[in-house]
Amino acid sequence: MTYKSFCFVASSVPVAKRACRELIKRYGNVPAQEADLIVALGGDGFMLATLHETQHLGVPVYGMNRGTVGFLMNAYGPNDLMERLVAVEEAEIHPLRMRAHCVDDTELVALAINEVSLLRQGPQAAKLRILVDGRERMAELVCDGALVATPAGSTAYNYSAHGPILPIGAEILALTAVAAFRPRRWRGALLPMSARVRFEVMQPDKRPVAAVADGQEAREVCWVEIESAPDIAHRILFDPGHGLEERLIREQFV
Repeated sequence: MTYKSFCFVASSVPVAKRACRELIKRYGNVPAQEADLIVALGGDGFMLATLHETQHLGVPVYGMNRGTVGFLMNAYGPNDLMERLVAVEEAEIHPLRMRAHCVDDTELVALAINEVSLLRQGPQAAKLRILVDGRERMAELVCDGALVATPAGSTAYNYSAHGPILPIGAEILALTAVAAFRPRRWRGALLPMSARVRFEVMQPDKRPVAAVADGQEAREVCWVEIESAPDIAHRILFDPGHGLEERLIREQFV
């Protein structure tokens, strides 16, 4: 595909803003609603925010790293953008949908491209009951938290919590414990993409737990349900030979 109109967006850091001004000067700029391509300048957090904000447009996003890690980003280079776009590789990923019900009877419904995580809010460990597709799989997990990650997000918080890296094409979700105390050393499970995971918080008043979906947080939750959202697709572009599948494989050998 030939990309003719661009919408450049940048994070708040000065280096990203400078890069954005330079690219606009070279290639022009249109509103996101009129663009063939959105170019995001920043780090992985800004990339996730851009994907969430533009998901209703169906426009692919090409990231250039002006942040720190840049796992979802391409190398920054202002001079050869058109040549690079000729051979880009596209990855289509589906987010998770979280429904979190809180002690005060409020609810938060949010999407997560990387993971949904539950984390203890106070000094005491969380106690969680885990159900998959309505069937109890663990009566009590005592831990600092737990998370459900997509393949695209499996190298982020999931990997730091010693969860597995999942191939991008795998129809699998990772359910990973964070510092499990009981069952001791329990690391989690691999679940089909179609699974509906429900965490029930035991003693939520004494052991408060927060639920986070890509930065959107619900505090003092009673229960959280998580499932894949196949009705929503995010399109991310990568330079040839540096696609998401290659990055996930490479990450396992460093």
